Amino acid sequence: MDELLKTIADRVIVGRAHAASPHPPELAGQPGVRELVEEAIAKGGDAQVILQQGLLAGMEVVGQRFRDCEIFIPDVLASCQAMRAGSELLRPLLQEGDASPRGKFIIGTVKGDLHDIGKNLVAMMLEGAGFEVIDLGTNVSAEKFIEIAREHPGVPIGLSALLSTTMASMQTTVKALLGADLPQAPVTVVGGAPVTQQFADEIGANGYAADASSAVDVVKRLVEQTAV
Repeated sequence: MDELLKTIADRVIVGRAHAASPHPPELAGQPGVRELVEEAIAKGGDAQVILQQGLLAGMEVVGQRFRDCEIFIPDVLASCQAMRAGSELLRPLLQEGDASPRGKFIIGTVKGDLHDIGKNLVAMMLEGAGFEVIDLGTNVSAEKFIEIAREHPGVPIGLSALLSTTMASMQTTVKALLGADLPQAPVTVVGGAPVTQQFADEIGANGYAADASSAVDVVKRLVEQTAV
């Protein structure tokens, strides 16, 4: 089983979702993550072990390589798709076993901004790291963020903005969250092309992520802090 789990991780790293996938070409005709996870389940493998030592182990490497600029966004997207191909098979088994995700994370692009590529990449990277992501989409009002924050007390909130003109909306949203009567104080993470650490500090955000890979590390840290 250990060798099978390692192969699952390797297939996640190279982004091979299933046997019919054309990517990567050197593995043409070989099984992908879906088939290998099916094999692991058929052999009686524990769903949580397959998730942790197979899928998540692979995504940890992907995150590190992306952070080190050894791979790029298309590679990460392929790995995320491979991860999902396996996690879809494990999800019903994990639910039966009452397995909990690493944590939850709320994310959305702020009001006035319709860009979602960066937000989607962060969401996929977090899912690949074992988080349950509540994706609110784009053009999300402060009122909507507050509503969802009230439904999920203490869950960190990610705000994305690609335009310098919508950074003001990000500031407005953070201020509104801080001023709202929520069950627990909001924990916010901001990011996007024009956003900086200085800006995050100025508006009172709890965290800043320069890219999708660093966002995973920031969210892990904040989730651990809020769990204490």
